[in-house]
Amino acid sequence: MVNLLEVERRVKSSTGLTTPINIQGIGFNVPNRVVTNAEVVKDLDTTDEWIQAKTGIKERRFLEDSYVTSDLCLDACVEALTDAGITAEDVDVIILSTVTPDKSLPSTAMVLKEKLGASKALPFDLNQVACAGGIYSIYLGAHLLQNKNINNVLVVGAEILSRYTDPSDRSTRVFFGDAAGAIVLQKTMDGYGLLSFDLKNELNDAVEIPGGGTESLRSFNKEAENLFIKMNGREVWNVATKAIPSSIQDVVHAAGLTIEEIDHFIIHQANLNIIKEALDVLDVPFEKTTITVQDYGNTGSATIFSSLYKAMKERKISDNDYIVFSAIGAGFLWGSLCFKYINN
Repeated sequence: MVNLLEVERRVKSSTGLTTPINIQGIGFNVPNRVVTNAEVVKDLDTTDEWIQAKTGIKERRFLEDSYVTSDLCLDACVEALTDAGITAEDVDVIILSTVTPDKSLPSTAMVLKEKLGASKALPFDLNQVACAGGIYSIYLGAHLLQNKNINNVLVVGAEILSRYTDPSDRSTRVFFGDAAGAIVLQKTMDGYGLLSFDLKNELNDAVEIPGGGTESLRSFNKEAENLFIKMNGREVWNVATKAIPSSIQDVVHAAGLTIEEIDHFIIHQANLNIIKEALDVLDVPFEKTTITVQDYGNTGSATIFSSLYKAMKERKISDNDYIVFSAIGAGFLWGSLCFKYINN
């Protein structure tokens, strides 16, 4: 029989949090425009077969020119609030993770706050965490919820990466798409919610956007190509296939669990082969994860929300399930979270 007091003690010692935090609502949104591999390869030296074999991607979504990141976020946020049974007026904090803000200034989280009508929410922008944004945003939200005056944190991951990839660059154009995901974090019962976390980083410029910062502007270099993503795919593979399974092992151990006890793994949807490699290292059956990369490509900080959303809609996650989230982003920054889920 499970000793709930021991579970509570273990959770508090592994997270340092005194108030347990859970996911209570989720929403997801993608643009209407579907871009197939056949379309994206027209001006590239590659094929649909190569893309599917190397990445698992069949298509992705590109946002229409008349919209921006905050627009794509809006429907995802409204759905998440409805799912959580609260209104925009109930939101205390909005944390938006994106490397593709509406503008450099003002805050895109603040723009989203106005569009939602979340009048009392504090807006936070995480603009350089890249694909690990979902992990880091949940970590931040969980800590903010330790404040007795904060009860509802809206966490959003969104990217319009179609506008940050060079249409002539095979190494990036085929990988990325546009999407927005949102969850509501709330306080929950002892023994449930966030059980442990593992966050790590190692400086590496294998994925970068060279332009737009003080380094490029000091020489007045405003060439558009410097605003596109540059990526060393081999280096990304080498780091990701080591970092993700290692982080998952660490976060599961910190929760006092075993890999076999985890019911579902939500892994960053960058590349199907990276996901398979990580699961193979961990000896986890493929049925314990949910894949969206084939439909949306790599949507950066939105990917873990896309996978969670699909898993929830397909009823793959139930009360008392143990869920592990893991993602790695440019920098490199990576991390994992372990939850015991309950829908309260």
